[in-house]
Amino acid sequence: MAQLYYKYGTMNSGKSFEIIKVAHNYEEQGKQVLLFSPAIDTRDGADQIGSRVGMTRKAIPVDEATDIFECVQRHTGPDRRIYCVLIDEAQFLTKQHVVELTRIVDELGIPVMAFGLKNDFQNNLFEGSYNLLVYADKIEEVKTICWYCDRKATMVIRYKDGVPINEGDQIQIGGNEDYKPVCRRCYQAAFKSKS
Repeated sequence: MAQLYYKYGTMNSGKSFEIIKVAHNYEEQGKQVLLFSPAIDTRDGADQIGSRVGMTRKAIPVDEATDIFECVQRHTGPDRRIYCVLIDEAQFLTKQHVVELTRIVDELGIPVMAFGLKNDFQNNLFEGSYNLLVYADKIEEVKTICWYCDRKATMVIRYKDGVPINEGDQIQIGGNEDYKPVCRRCYQAAFKSKS
């Protein structure tokens, strides 16, 4: 039975690597998959999923106007079965996109695995994350360790010119120079030292 999976983790937890691995495992068995990535994340190209370990995969870009359900439906047919839909950076999805993912599962019978952040640098949920937490059949944390200690990272700190900040737009695409995965204790310590 198809289900909607939401796998969340902080920066550097290997979410994009996991998508590439899952796609490879399906395709090695001759089973076709569709990969989607947000159009706003162009670090590896507008139609690419990129992992920090250097691996990339082609993906269908998603913006606010994209109907993911219709896109998947167009790629399926009597001679072309899609075995799994994989979504990278799912925190950037809209509520409508998440509803479309539920339709892919419920109406087309195709499992969907969405990977993304849960909370932003201010510890607020993203629209996509919130709705995936509401609609997903299964939720799993992809774990990594804090940049500064050996605890589990559950948050991210955004940096500007090497200084931690907790103000600004929710969405700012960046890598290790802009964000660090941290535990709650190190997050609080970073801002306590600024007061």
